[in-house]
Amino acid sequence: MSFLFSSEAVSAGHPDKVCDQISDTLLDLFLAADPNAHTAVETLATTRQVIISGETLSSCPPSAEKIEESVRALIAKIGYHQSGFAPQNVQITNLTHCQSADIAQGIKDFGAGDQGIMFGYAKNEQGYDNEYMPLGIWLANKLLAELRLAALPGLEPDAKSQITLEYNDKRQAVAVRSVVLSTQHHESLSPENLREMVKPVIRQTIPPILLSERTEYLINPAGRFVIGGPNGDCGLTGRKIVADTYGGYAPHGGGAFSGKDPSKVDRSAAYMMRYLAKNIVAAGLADECLLQISYAIGKKDPLSLFIDCRGTAKVDEKALLKKIPELVDLTPRGIINRLQLRRPIYTPTAAYGHFGRQPQANGEFSWERTDLCKELASCF
Repeated sequence: MSFLFSSEAVSAGHPDKVCDQISDTLLDLFLAADPNAHTAVETLATTRQVIISGETLSSCPPSAEKIEESVRALIAKIGYHQSGFAPQNVQITNLTHCQSADIAQGIKDFGAGDQGIMFGYAKNEQGYDNEYMPLGIWLANKLLAELRLAALPGLEPDAKSQITLEYNDKRQAVAVRSVVLSTQHHESLSPENLREMVKPVIRQTIPPILLSERTEYLINPAGRFVIGGPNGDCGLTGRKIVADTYGGYAPHGGGAFSGKDPSKVDRSAAYMMRYLAKNIVAAGLADECLLQISYAIGKKDPLSLFIDCRGTAKVDEKALLKKIPELVDLTPRGIINRLQLRRPIYTPTAAYGHFGRQPQANGEFSWERTDLCKELASCF
């Protein structure tokens, strides 16, 4: 049976993403000075205000001046130079404090920083170079990234996209049924001119084979969108967890990522589950793979590990599940070491998705590597 499925994404200038980026920028500041630092930083942004809170623990914490300087530089980089929100006029309130001694005690021997469940997912959408990601969320993020790269005159930083795909009875994407794109703009730019400006970006982003006369384009469907960003809508860290991951194609454990150091398994273990799922699919052992893992605070070993290849497995799923902990250390220390997570690599993750990105030489997006494929394939 054919069906429609939609995924949405938001730009780096969306108020929640501004907050995610601030939280991860501060995490990177702490890790650059002390690779063993612990942070759980939360940010709120509204008109002319940024409020930072949360817990930190470091032998060499950055100064309050350095934190403020980094936040203002980030706001400028995102592109906000508006009367309601700009690097020069925003008031920054820093309410961070020392991490709880009870939590610090629980993780001192590399136990999990919290209890929780984490998921990883990968899918082979045959015919598309989409990094083993669900096609809808990958296209939604790519559209916003391309829109920013286009640097069209009159566009402002805040934007959202939504892609609706039509799938056939074999769960293969066959068409884009609708594209929703809302982007903040300068008051001098009319909605009509804006629509004509962004249509070429949409067409160069979405594979032509998926577009047809049936595709509906809804560009700024509400009309004028001049007031945006934190001046138009209060932003908070951790409110875009589905857009950050798989766009609804797979479950999410509930824990947000940004601002948290890798001792927090709701971040690091989710990265490891993505790494394993991607390598399983890239190795040809399945066309789709969902993994779940769970932990208890202070305990090193996971409580459970689950796999579901949704009927696409080319090998025995039970044997594959048994093989995973034989190949990879799933303790928090093992995950951190395998993916080299104690480095200042997190700010780029806080916009345009944590998954489906290209691994970089400096260690960014290390969980997107497919260096486990040969070892996995040789087991079967």
